[in-house]
Amino acid sequence: MTGCGARPARVAMGLSLNLAWPFSRSASRFPDRLCVSAGGQEHTYGEALTTVRRIAEWLSESGQLTPSRVGILASRSWEACAGILGTAWSGAAYVALNLSQPPEALIALLDRLNLDALIADSTGLQKLTAELVPHLPRKVLVPGQEALAANSQWRTFGDLPEARRFEPRPVRADSPAYIEFTSGSTGIPKGVAIPHGAVSHFIRIMQRRYDLQAEDRIAETADTSFDISVFDMFMTWNAGASLHAIPRSQAIAPARYIQEHGITVWFSVPSVAAAMGRMGMLAAGAFPTLRVSLFSGEPLPAKVALAWKEAAPNSVVDNVYGPTEATVVCLHERVGEIPNVTKERDVIAIGRPLEGSAAAVWDSSRRTVPTGVTGELVLAGPQLALGYLDDPEKTAARFVEQNGTRWYLTGDLAYQDGRGLFHHLGRIDNQVKIRGHRVELEDIESHLRQVYRTPSVAAVAWPMQFGTAAGIVAFVSGPGRSDREANDELRRRMPPYMVPDRVHVLDKLPVNSSGKVDRKILAKKLDEEEF
Repeated sequence: MTGCGARPARVAMGLSLNLAWPFSRSASRFPDRLCVSAGGQEHTYGEALTTVRRIAEWLSESGQLTPSRVGILASRSWEACAGILGTAWSGAAYVALNLSQPPEALIALLDRLNLDALIADSTGLQKLTAELVPHLPRKVLVPGQEALAANSQWRTFGDLPEARRFEPRPVRADSPAYIEFTSGSTGIPKGVAIPHGAVSHFIRIMQRRYDLQAEDRIAETADTSFDISVFDMFMTWNAGASLHAIPRSQAIAPARYIQEHGITVWFSVPSVAAAMGRMGMLAAGAFPTLRVSLFSGEPLPAKVALAWKEAAPNSVVDNVYGPTEATVVCLHERVGEIPNVTKERDVIAIGRPLEGSAAAVWDSSRRTVPTGVTGELVLAGPQLALGYLDDPEKTAARFVEQNGTRWYLTGDLAYQDGRGLFHHLGRIDNQVKIRGHRVELEDIESHLRQVYRTPSVAAVAWPMQFGTAAGIVAFVSGPGRSDREANDELRRRMPPYMVPDRVHVLDKLPVNSSGKVDRKILAKKLDEEEF
């Protein structure tokens, strides 16, 4: 893996580190249990095992080679699950490709990645246009015989070779298990390479904490290009439980899906819960089957967390934090009856590091700051990524060694309180300069949430000129009070330069493929005078 940092001197290697190994174990124990429910299809562990082995056989050409990287242009589907497991079984890293990317961006990624194969579902197949075909790898797996009309060299899921009875391929702890792309400041996505050892550790710690069982029914709430899906998929298959992919049509309002499918484990961004609250879906006792509820990716408003606790009275509710570079999540905070909130923000603290992980708050000189002082949140431990794909310079800048320990600089602002709890204050790069003043957009949003009595808010620095903003435009959904009354209170709470020049009330806020509020879309609409 070019440019992803030095390997430790002693590196574990083994069958059990392969991401497909827990699935293999579950398939031998529970061949008739439901494994995946997606798109109206249901597949047992035994059925899944047959397909997964055939995909691995096809990828490895009957064991003659070990593939390196396999692209997954699929999400929330049986083909996505089988493709990811088959890739892992063969010893390769899976690369989750975002289905919402425009053709130009997808072509640029394909040219960078040098994939050994690409696996697509019916949605991904629609992306494989004539424009894209010259950039595809030699091996392409697609659903349905009709797809072969586009290219007779492709294979279909129903046309895979019979598989030899071979076990998942042993892998090194420091070999890439998957590559997820995150946005880059230059506009070019950063490929984050996560090693097998990190995922194995994460699954072990999560299992110890939440004790998933074969009877559990886990909701798949995220696309494969968002790493919440790593928890959803691999925790499910580790326990021999069933994975239930929520259709895109119900992604923002999945209450009925939770109820009809008896979901027991839930993991999503807070925006989904906030939207459900606005639509009246969080009635007391609405989700009695839930027993584990996790939220990550955005600040979790205390109001939303407490509403979810009422709706899911039998569930623990945890706010969990972690960047892609630290394997899904690495800090956690249990929401109690009186939750621990971040001062002046009314959002849940991000809590303490998971077992094996470490966190600290540093100043610009990489020194630990005193309790209560804001600085940059840094992370260490076995869940750290190898680094950024083919970018040793960026890897060296963000993954640093201090006193013999490798740390990741998150770019997030945080402080640690007197009880040892960490509190997230937003992104360093969400600090904007407005009329000469440095302002954190999350700070403005915390006031908007409280004043408008809604968790669904966004603050956009606009218009931008020469790196500074002329003002702030706010967006709210489902406000609980009038504009004039709210505006008066905002002026009492914040200095004039922080008070939004305009507040737009929307039916719902736009979100990106990760389910997070998309400020870029709002800014673009402002530029195009759509508001």
